[in-house]
Amino acid sequence: MSNRISQLLRHWTDNRDKQLWVLATIIETDGSSYRKAGAMMLINDLGQYFGLLSGGCLESDIMRQARRCWDNQRNRIIVYDMREEEDLAWQLGIGCGGMVRILLQPVHANNDYLKLDELNNYLEARQEVEYVQQIDEGFAVNEVRVIEKGHTDTCIYPDKENVQLFVHRLSPAPLIAVFGAGVDARPLVAMACELGWQVLLVDPRVGYGKPEYFTKATAIIRQPIAQLDSASWLGQIDVALILTHNIKLDAAALRLVQGSSAKYVGLLGPIHRTDRVLAIAELSRSDLSKPLANPVGLRLGGELPESIALSMLSEAHAALENADGLSISGILK
Repeated sequence: MSNRISQLLRHWTDNRDKQLWVLATIIETDGSSYRKAGAMMLINDLGQYFGLLSGGCLESDIMRQARRCWDNQRNRIIVYDMREEEDLAWQLGIGCGGMVRILLQPVHANNDYLKLDELNNYLEARQEVEYVQQIDEGFAVNEVRVIEKGHTDTCIYPDKENVQLFVHRLSPAPLIAVFGAGVDARPLVAMACELGWQVLLVDPRVGYGKPEYFTKATAIIRQPIAQLDSASWLGQIDVALILTHNIKLDAAALRLVQGSSAKYVGLLGPIHRTDRVLAIAELSRSDLSKPLANPVGLRLGGELPESIALSMLSEAHAALENADGLSISGILK
């Protein structure tokens, strides 16, 4: 299961009344930490947790601390300070050098399930929202707000009664349209789903897109590409990757996504082939409504379908995160 909040909530929704639950949220960090403020994890009384707040170092102790929330039905705030050698975090052998402050909140019917049902509904409808959590060790009172322009991603501020609130932006999982359901699409779809992305697989050809090879795809769309111009999902996708290996189908897909919401469009194949695709689509490069990644992907090396899939998804991921895709250490020049 992905660590994205959308996937965590989907699992929780199916099991919310079968177990006792606690929501754990990082509300503050200082220095080095595995996750930043806004990271969330759900814990149940079977000793299971979904999501990560650290690299697996703190989770067992967080679960132990969470049990007290079930005893008194109240919030708890716990702090792991890896800057201090006397702190529990050092005893756990972490020593990352930072501080993590975590809010634990019991989830049950009496506190309206922390509005997690409402939050899940918004995210399923692909709506960005602000999730508001009260920072104290009292009874949990959370709120979901439809996003407003100008609000920061995460912040702490006092409300009218001077109670501190933690507010962070939550977005639906990226939605990716993959045009082409051949053999090389299998690792691409599998990797994207492992990232927690939603995947629409588009291929009108008989014999392509067999469900047994794409078990985690959100949907397999078999309509002719030229007939999809009024599809509602065109206004929802974040990424479009075109790899049908058929020039006419590639041209139809490239033309289709010009009117989409995609922030990243990638086309598999060399530039001279793309010139033919553009000609068939009756498009020039100046006609394109958004930049075209072609040849698509980062220069990771490797020629197998899995390597190519990793290369394409890596570039798309960097584009969505506004990152540069460069080596963090600088070891690669």
